Amino acid sequence: MTAQLVFKRPRYLKKTVFHYCPGCGHSIIHRLVAEVIEELGIGEITIGVPPAGCAVLAYDYFDVDMGEAPHGRGPAVATGIKRMLPDRIVFSYQGDGDIAAIGTAETIHAANRGENITVIFVNNSCYGMTGGQMAPTTVVGQESTTTPGGRDIKRDGAPIDLSEMLALARGSVYIERTSVNSIKNIVKTKKALTKAFKIQMSGLGFSLVEILSPCPTNWKLSPLDSCKWIDETITQTFPLKVIKDETIKTEL
Repeated sequence: MTAQLVFKRPRYLKKTVFHYCPGCGHSIIHRLVAEVIEELGIGEITIGVPPAGCAVLAYDYFDVDMGEAPHGRGPAVATGIKRMLPDRIVFSYQGDGDIAAIGTAETIHAANRGENITVIFVNNSCYGMTGGQMAPTTVVGQESTTTPGGRDIKRDGAPIDLSEMLALARGSVYIERTSVNSIKNIVKTKKALTKAFKIQMSGLGFSLVEILSPCPTNWKLSPLDSCKWIDETITQTFPLKVIKDETIKTEL
C-alpha cells in the first residue's frame, strides 16, 4: 500500500513553536492564513502587518515579508505599503483591542477610502496579552479583570460591533464574521479568508474577516468550554454571517 500524505505544514508557516496559550485560536488562524497564501500562489508577493497584542510576534510564524505596526495602526501601515507597492498582496492581522479601540479611526477611514488591503480581525472579546481587561468587544455581563462583576451597559457602554460599522463605509467591499471554535466554522473561516484575498487580488477594494477566537486563559474556561461559550454567548452579540458582500455579481 502506498502512503498518502493527508496533512502537512503549510509552505508559508515557519517551523517554530507557537507562544500562544493552549486552546487559543491564533494558532489555527495562522495556519489558515498560511494555507490560503500557499493555495493562491501569492507567498512571494505577500506582506503581512502584525499588531501590538497577542499576535505581536506573528513575524516569527509567517514565512512572508512582514512589517510591524504601532498599536492600532495596522490599516495605516498596510495602506502605505500597498500604495507604494501596488503589485503586492498586503494584509493586517489585528486583535479586537488593537483594531476596535486605539485603531478604530485608522480602520474606519481605510475602509471608507476603499483601500485595496485585507484585514484579519481576531475577536476574543478581551485584551488577551495584557491580562484580560475589558475590550470594546467584551459582551454584556462578561467578567474581566477590569469588570469583575461583568460588563454593565450603564457604566461601560455596549460592545462595539466594528464589522457592522465598517459595512456602512462606502469603500468596504466584503466583510464577514466567522469563528474557529469547530471544524465546520474553521472550514467557513478558510473560505472567507480565501475570498478576502481574492478580492484584493482583483483590485476591488477593502475586505475584512472578523474571526471569533477562544481565549481560555483570560476567560478562565477550559479550551472545550471556551469553544462552547462562543456559540452560547459571544455569537448572541456577534452573530456569524456575511455582513457585506459587493462581489455577488463579480467573478473572483
